[in-house]
Parts: sequence; structure tokens; C-alpha cells
Amino acid sequence: MQFLCVYKTSKPEGIPPSQVEIAEMGKLIEEQTKSGILLSTGGCQPSARGARVRLSSGKISVTDGPFTESKELIAGFAIIQADSKQEAIEHVKKFLNVAGDGETEIRQMHEPADFAH
Repeated sequence: MQFLCVYKTSKPEGIPPSQVEIAEMGKLIEEQTKSGILLSTGGCQPSARGARVRLSSGKISVTDGPFTESKELIAGFAIIQADSKQEAIEHVKKFLNVAGDGETEIRQMHEPADFAH
């Protein structure tokens, strides 16, 4: 099963990680990639460089960043391979121990078999 893991940091937006944090995260990424757990990952630039696009009642609106609700800002993502939600949770715990304070939402991704009738 594949899981999308969306990380929301509790650190102020735009604060870059330290060299030690970068090195620790690099080790974790390498380890999880080699083991086949980590399929894809990426970090997000500050929301000031982003936009939110919304469709409501047939009308599109675009709001440029920065966005004020920092607890809702996505700092990064990962797509992982795990045999169960509980296993995905264990992998995310390891990630959070390296990334620091924040939260990660875990969502199982659809597979082609989910749509077979």
C-alpha cells in the first residue's frame, strides 16, 4: 500500500534547517529509499511564493501567499510504501523524530484495484 504523508511543521515558516538537521534527514531519506519504503519526497518553499486556487459556486478565485495560518501550511510531503496504516505510522514517527515538532497527516492512496467492479 502507498501512503501520502503531509508534514506541517510547528517552526516559523522560512526558517531553514540546520546543517545537522539536513545531515540527519539525508541519512533517513537514504535509508528509507534503499529499503524501498520511501518512494518520493519533497519540501515546500515559503507560502509567500505560493497561491491558493479555489472553485466555489462555479467561480475561480486565486489568493497569493503568504498565508497566515501557519498550522495549516504544508512544509513537505513523502509517498511511502507500507503493509498497513500502523506500519506507515511507525515510519512517520521516525521522520518526526528527525524533522522536529509538527504533525504529519497520513492518507492511504488509491490503487487501480480500488476502482475495479
